[in-house]
Amino acid sequence: MLKEFKEFALRGNVVDLAVAVVIGSAFSAITTSLVNDIIMPIIGIITGGHDFSGLQFTVGSAVVKYGAFIQTVINFFLIAAALFIVVKVMNRLKRKQPQTEEVVEKLSVEQELLTEIRDLLKKEEKLEDQI
Repeated sequence: MLKEFKEFALRGNVVDLAVAVVIGSAFSAITTSLVNDIIMPIIGIITGGHDFSGLQFTVGSAVVKYGAFIQTVINFFLIAAALFIVVKVMNRLKRKQPQTEEVVEKLSVEQELLTEIRDLLKKEEKLEDQI
């Protein structure tokens, strides 16, 4: 069981996923700062400093804070727009790099047979390990 866990943990997909989560967290902090510290002050100047989060009404003993919802929706759209722009810029930069062509080698009949034999032997080993 320990051997299987080690193989799972060291598999490339798990490591790639862990790196993606860490980078995603850092990127989330960047986009949140962009919206809160740069874009929202500019919108505040345009709208006269109006903050929607304080809007609410009371029904009986319940307080409905619809302004917080409106503010969250505005933040969502601003973050989505910021991400869209960043992805567009990254894609544009990525396209400018010269792309290399992959050369695909045609295997000889002998090489194909050897590959099939190798794959069959690996399957047999896995079956023996399970038993």
